[in-house]
Amino acid sequence: MTDALARGPLRGPVMLAAFEGWNDAGSAATQTLIHLHEVWGAEQVDELDPEEYHDFQVNRPTVGIAEDGTRRITWPTTSIAVAPSPAEGTVVLVHGIEPSMRWRTYCAEILDAAERLGVRTVVTVGALLADVPHTRPIPVTATSEDGSVQDDLGLDATTYEGPTGIVGVLQHEAARRGMHALSVWSAVPHYVAHPPSPKATLALLARIEELLGRPVPLGDLPEDAEAWQHGVDELAAEDAEIAEYVAQLEEAKDTADLPEASGEAIAREFERYLRRRDGGPTTG
Repeated sequence: MTDALARGPLRGPVMLAAFEGWNDAGSAATQTLIHLHEVWGAEQVDELDPEEYHDFQVNRPTVGIAEDGTRRITWPTTSIAVAPSPAEGTVVLVHGIEPSMRWRTYCAEILDAAERLGVRTVVTVGALLADVPHTRPIPVTATSEDGSVQDDLGLDATTYEGPTGIVGVLQHEAARRGMHALSVWSAVPHYVAHPPSPKATLALLARIEELLGRPVPLGDLPEDAEAWQHGVDELAAEDAEIAEYVAQLEEAKDTADLPEASGEAIAREFERYLRRRDGGPTTG
């Protein structure tokens, strides 16, 4: 772990939050939270009442058959879970659907729960469609409005202006409460926007692992990402127009990345290797 991470604001309980909908291209962000919930054995500690925040004609409940044979309705809610780790610090996981109404109250309820759990830092996770090739590493950006977070973790300031989603509102409201707040985003190739996007999820997990200094077991995700890329390769090979477009994106990406074979990038990869080695197996 670098000195910046060791002294940075990601100490004590940290909240990670992702929401289905506008901020979740290819379901990459919410799949990141689902993966962390599973591999870290998180336990749900709270749930928001969907009646207050959702238009059920937009996000309809689903009906299914439970294990006991009875029919059960599942409502589109937001869950709050805790993945405890005495050695590495507690992580609070928030997974939900972007609400249809009462965004400020919705964020206040989540942040009230965060304060009860002693959270000091809120990390919102998102994914957006972009002009990036599926054959290259998925770009991931981390930004913050918080000057101390920018300094300690070497992050850029948030410069986006325009319509925002619930992750932008939650990050802003967390900062208003005096919490550290940052946002992590992956890019998803817009020509393969249909979920899942395991390669983008894998990229988000790698960045979160860096920020937390905590190894993330990956399970079958690397194989899923490789299979996804091969599948897109085959689709592109069947369409000359798409293949030409992908080649253009590859050329643009490679040209932009030429100065970036930096010692910092190599050091970051080596630090990740050491964390994985010290943390034990990363599969399963």
